Amino acid sequence: MLIPSIDLMGGRIVQLVQGEKLKLAFDDFDYWIERFQKYPLVQLIDLDAAMRLGNNRALIEMIAKRLPCQVGGGLKTAEDGKFLLEAGARRVIYGSSLFRPAEPDHIRRHKLIYLEFAESLKSSLGEEALVFSVDTKAGRVAVKGWKDSVDLTPEEAITWLEDYCAAFLYTHVDTEGTMQGFPLDVAAILRACTAKQLIVAGGIKERSEIDALDAMGVDAVAGMAVYSGAMEA
Repeated sequence: MLIPSIDLMGGRIVQLVQGEKLKLAFDDFDYWIERFQKYPLVQLIDLDAAMRLGNNRALIEMIAKRLPCQVGGGLKTAEDGKFLLEAGARRVIYGSSLFRPAEPDHIRRHKLIYLEFAESLKSSLGEEALVFSVDTKAGRVAVKGWKDSVDLTPEEAITWLEDYCAAFLYTHVDTEGTMQGFPLDVAAILRACTAKQLIVAGGIKERSEIDALDAMGVDAVAGMAVYSGAMEA
């Protein structure tokens, strides 16, 4: 399945390369909302919130009312997710807040993955509403708008978090926005790690990749390829 992506920054729809360099920007929200109306799921990300630089909450609410969205970007508490679900989101995406080093005097089941938080999200929001984002840069889990990383592989993160969400979203930051192709071998390894829905993103450039991923039982998010016109959507 192809899942189109709407990334918001500074009140516009944008496409960045590797989460840093602005490549494309659009103001015509109605045009893209109508284009994506036929899809069963659209990914909606508040990049400003993810980078701790404010938010695009009014736009998120407007789009989530018009499209079936999974929404993410800077979610830190169960209340953040509850607000978005009440605003019309189908599912909410948690990422960086799941990966926090334990405090020295705090006993936790894992020193880097906040399993107790994952468990509390499942309890308060319900497993079906949760997508956990595991993004990597140079093979390690990337957090805080991909500016920092923790010493974890995506395989470790997914295996530990398996019991608490409906789906995993994996972004290969090294190829994100480059249209150089997604590494299919990585998708195959991650598919073997979880029985949950697996969605991947990062560098997808053509329909044949979507088909190859689909054959593995993996769904794909496309952004740059769609907005640049390289892929029909």
